[in-house]
Amino acid sequence: MSAIPQERRVVTAIPGPKSQELQARRLAAVAAGVGSTLPVFTARAGGGIIEDVDGNRLIDFGSGIAVTSVGASAEAVVRRASAQLQDFTHTCFMVTPYEGYVAVAEQLAELTPGDHAKKSALFNSGAEAVENAVKIARAYTKRQAVVVFDHGYHGRTNLTMALTSKNMPYKNGFGPFAPEVYRVPVAYGYRWLTGPENAGAEASAQAIDMINKQIGADNVAAIIIEPVLGEGGFIEPAKGFLPAISQFAKDNGIVFVADEIQSGFCRTGQWFACEDEGIVPDLITTAKGIAGGMPLAAVTGRAEIMDSAHAGGLGGTYGGNPVACAAALGAIETMKELDLNGRAKRIEEAMKARLATMAEKYDIIGDIRGRGAMIAIELVKDRASKTPNPEAAGALAKACHAEGLLVLTCGTYGNVLRFLPPLVIGEDLLNEGLDIIEQAFTGV
Repeated sequence: MSAIPQERRVVTAIPGPKSQELQARRLAAVAAGVGSTLPVFTARAGGGIIEDVDGNRLIDFGSGIAVTSVGASAEAVVRRASAQLQDFTHTCFMVTPYEGYVAVAEQLAELTPGDHAKKSALFNSGAEAVENAVKIARAYTKRQAVVVFDHGYHGRTNLTMALTSKNMPYKNGFGPFAPEVYRVPVAYGYRWLTGPENAGAEASAQAIDMINKQIGADNVAAIIIEPVLGEGGFIEPAKGFLPAISQFAKDNGIVFVADEIQSGFCRTGQWFACEDEGIVPDLITTAKGIAGGMPLAAVTGRAEIMDSAHAGGLGGTYGGNPVACAAALGAIETMKELDLNGRAKRIEEAMKARLATMAEKYDIIGDIRGRGAMIAIELVKDRASKTPNPEAAGALAKACHAEGLLVLTCGTYGNVLRFLPPLVIGEDLLNEGLDIIEQAFTGV
């Protein structure tokens, strides 16, 4: 556990004077297109706390967008990465390899779903992982088309912007985008017109019909989906949807790719979210929670698919950096030792119980959803119309920030408040954060 005291402390306005000074420097030196949820400048972070340069301690319900699941200064991550820094920072795995890369690939083969032979390739970011999954799928199938889903998010590179469904802020003005990308419906139960009980069967039938009619299954290299859709609003596809799409892919020689960049590594109370309905993907992309905050990503999958790219076709100068690999081994060690899947499940129980109580009082909470420590509330004008209420999401986030609780918004309509606490957060901090959320509702 971190040496930082695990208690909230607000000693200045948020952001405080030192953060405001740094923000002025930032505005002069950093491109305006790089945004920030909250311009509070971090001095230290660990456990469930972010300490800023003014001495404020904020409760962290963001985890750097699901990255610091083991905390932002986990002992095993710091120990292993520090030792690696002493030995060497870089050689480039494609020039002279090193054991850490191989050890991470071995861990991924062990932890990801399925008992088939698996191999991995390591990269720097989630977007890179998704882009390389497409390359591998195209090499294996000798096909070109890629199918993605409404409300999906897959990254900010040119190809992954094409795969991403939300225009603002991710795509607007940045086109033209990569071709041969096709979007089909997802089973968004809360907003499915005939009701959530019908969403799984109807949405999968619609998606499969569109693929067959508009693209032709024989032309599809890959189907890519987040088992829990992240930026789109923490949407859990209705039960039956993922198995139907996965089976369709299998029947038609299509590579089924689970994008577990936000939902992986114990975040949902399982090592990977696709395990919930027994899905065994052909390829799985990971990043975020893999390395405790160090930049690392991976594509892991069936050995025969992973080996289809020609020698030299995959890689990158920094891919599988030795310090990041050491950090990943420390993060995985921490997840196993502390049973962070169990911790995530306990966080879900606590959060959903409290949020359900809030929903009894506040009609603007339209839906409570998610699994593990990946929980969200969708905010609406009223429950009858389900009209999205992004203003409420913004106001609630602002009220929480002022009280020293970091929360994030998301959703295609900007109306979802999402909660991604570190899996190592203490129960007292978790409950205090929920108290702040409850209090924030009184002012909306």
